[in-house]
Amino acid sequence: MSAKNELLNRINNSYNSMSKGQKILATYITDNYDKAVFLTAAKLGETVGVSESTVVRFAMHLGYKGYPEFQKSLEELVRNKLNSIQRMEVTYGRISQSEILQSVLQSDAEKIKNTIERIDSNAFEIAVDTILAAKNIYVVGIRSCAPLASFLSFYLNLIIDNVHLLQTSSSSELFEQMVRIDQDDVIIGISFPRYSMRTLKALEFANKRNAKVITITDSVHSPMNLYSSCNLIADSDMASIVDSLVAPLSVINALIVALCMKKQKEVAKTLTMLEDIWNEYQVYENDEIDLLDDKVKLRYAKLGDINNE
Repeated sequence: MSAKNELLNRINNSYNSMSKGQKILATYITDNYDKAVFLTAAKLGETVGVSESTVVRFAMHLGYKGYPEFQKSLEELVRNKLNSIQRMEVTYGRISQSEILQSVLQSDAEKIKNTIERIDSNAFEIAVDTILAAKNIYVVGIRSCAPLASFLSFYLNLIIDNVHLLQTSSSSELFEQMVRIDQDDVIIGISFPRYSMRTLKALEFANKRNAKVITITDSVHSPMNLYSSCNLIADSDMASIVDSLVAPLSVINALIVALCMKKQKEVAKTLTMLEDIWNEYQVYENDEIDLLDDKVKLRYAKLGDINNE
């Protein structure tokens, strides 16, 4: 048995024989082993809502002599971080197929709840003001964070001029797109474990040019915060095969709404102008579904109409 999997194998093998409190501990540790490793038995119990004696019995139930030996095994687990397949097995190995929908949605709901409790409202306000004051706004997110960066950029473009979504196929391209960034600009970096080195380097480059740096990440200990003066912390779950980024998206939604409220007249003007453009060029005319008399009426351009134009 490898050191990497020893603790998790013990937890999985013993899970069915655990008490209710021990199962709560098992779930917390497998999902948050990187945080649990820093906790004493008393603090771990307080965190999950069980007694210190329950934590000690949990360690002994797994075959350890006591909590210190259990914690050493936990440290070994953190040193040998799990790969994606192992994380999937740990997270979903104990739930049936019929429980997956409820389990995943409940987990996502908890991430938003945790984010509400942890996020710094002052940092949020600073982020809004910083974005509004910036001459240029750069947004960077890589891999699973790329859709978040694209979503944020799309709506920022409706609110503010000079928004740049950085294309991230290579580090050299990142720097080429940022070559003119300076102290009047801001960069918003979005990154969650496994953290992106390219995103980190982009933030470092911006910081050296004295640009403002805003991060959307999962922890105050995130490497993304090395170059940031404004950190928006959103809970995420990387203990599954699919990264849970529901809470970060919710924070981004709040950011967009806050910016819209600050620039209501400009946003209203932009949307009115877009409506005129859409109507003039029939952007949605041939791509709408209308509900008419309880029936779905599909509006589309007939081939004959196109040929007659």
